[in-house]
Amino acid sequence: MNGLVRRAKIFATRAHASIGHKRKYNGQDYIVHPEAVALIVATAGGRPEAVAAAWLHDVVEDTPVTQAEINSVFGPDVGSLVEMLTDISRPEDGNREARKAIDRAHSARASAEGQTIKLADLLDNARSIIRHDKDFAITFLREMKQLVPLLTKGDRRLHRELGEVLDGWEKSRP
Repeated sequence: MNGLVRRAKIFATRAHASIGHKRKYNGQDYIVHPEAVALIVATAGGRPEAVAAAWLHDVVEDTPVTQAEINSVFGPDVGSLVEMLTDISRPEDGNREARKAIDRAHSARASAEGQTIKLADLLDNARSIIRHDKDFAITFLREMKQLVPLLTKGDRRLHRELGEVLDGWEKSRP
């Protein structure tokens, strides 16, 4: 494992563990999600900076770590990718639909690498949510269907995989 990627893995693991962050559906340590996203990005041919950002993609959003800390520890390249992946909406921006629209616009402006990491994040989350929460899957996958077409610069193979997940879910619904 590349040194940068190893440092990001350790940093993300510590950040999520510092708040006792667990996966909602199975109680596993939260880091299993960033690990899955990093693996997807690496498999898609992501360079070390993109894999490092995949490990860190939820740190600013979900832990006390700031964007400035990410920039300082990992540099502007990784920092910029993490910023692209961090939701920018706030509760005062309105209801869930309004906040998601703000976040979709932010994701649409991301670079090709940023969008590829976002696609990997969506893919792992979709698989988990479909498996564990059929009710929330309706909301999540509806939102995903609005977001995925905006990620035009992201990895084509991940686009196809997400399309297959969506198609499979829709065909399985009564």
